[in-house]
Amino acid sequence: MDKVNIRKELKSITEHWSQKIIGEANGQLFKLAKGIGETRWHKHDDQDELFILYKGHLTIQLRDKNIELFEDEMFVIPKGVEHCPKALEEVEFLIVGLNITSNEAGGKPNL
Repeated sequence: MDKVNIRKELKSITEHWSQKIIGEANGQLFKLAKGIGETRWHKHDDQDELFILYKGHLTIQLRDKNIELFEDEMFVIPKGVEHCPKALEEVEFLIVGLNITSNEAGGKPNL
């Protein structure tokens, strides 16, 4: 059991929209990521997805509205809800979800 410095781990991330697992508890993975631009529209049929924003301004686009997240705010996307995170400038965030991968590519952008 070691403690994790979230800011230090965020600095080590070099690829946008890639998740770095920093911990696991009670069947949940704690994953850090950075993003700029937007991902593909996607959904997770088997789990909710929690976003906690550490840096920047993240828009979580839903089909019927946009959720604007600012530093120190969080939002839970219910399972089965299509979403598309978008950031005009680099953002840093924590995602919490089940320790399974519900879709292979997740929400990575089309490259």
